[in-house]
Amino acid sequence: MSIYDYTVKARKGAVLNLADLRGKVLLIVNTATGCGFTPQYAGLEALYEKYHDRGFEVLDFPCNQFGHQAPGDEEEIHEFCTAKYQTQFEQLGKIEVNGDNEEPLYTFLKQEKPDEKTEGLKNKAAMAMIAKISETCKKPGDIKWNFTKFLVDREGRVVKRYDPTSEPASFEKDIAALL
Repeated sequence: MSIYDYTVKARKGAVLNLADLRGKVLLIVNTATGCGFTPQYAGLEALYEKYHDRGFEVLDFPCNQFGHQAPGDEEEIHEFCTAKYQTQFEQLGKIEVNGDNEEPLYTFLKQEKPDEKTEGLKNKAAMAMIAKISETCKKPGDIKWNFTKFLVDREGRVVKRYDPTSEPASFEKDIAALL
């Protein structure tokens, strides 16, 4: 199995076949509009604008599983992101990333990279707090919170997983290296 074996729901009932993104570097993110990490949209957009022409895509999956911080429907979420952060990258259908109804793509991503690296004392403390309040993080490898990120290379391999505290600028070098 590879990432190219999956299709995901896009906004407005459309379907995105990930095989259509073959040869691109992907950053896959579960997001929420009412989260303390929501300002990361600005950093994600900056990376997208800088590297999109070189074959970089951001796949944004709204998810309401963590603190119910993505309560709107897909169109409300899209309008918020485009108005507040001027996002241009692909915003997909609202999904679940853990549990019985988790998106199969996320099952695959978590199997490929079950652990994320947390750097810095402040970030480690934040992740320890998150682990205590995350109601859907039940087993090893589960997504702990909004804005967990997966980096996928041009061959469709999941190469890195970043925790929610990882600001997009902190892994720009990883993206640039894959491009």
